[in-house]
Amino acid sequence: MSETVRHQNQPAPEGGGAGVESWKEKGVALRAFFYIFGTHLFAGFVWLLFYVGENAHK
Repeated sequence: MSETVRHQNQPAPEGGGAGVESWKEKGVALRAFFYIFGTHLFAGFVWLLFYVGENAHK
């Protein structure tokens, strides 16, 4: 019986839930893009710090 009881916070999927998987796949792809972009941005910043530190006149 507990399997058929739906929690109040979770709305019922519309249209049988067929579009839910594609929505999740788009979310995962978007999240992966931002993580990859953010990692490259951070790595570029660290590279810039090393470059500036190497060429600084001491």
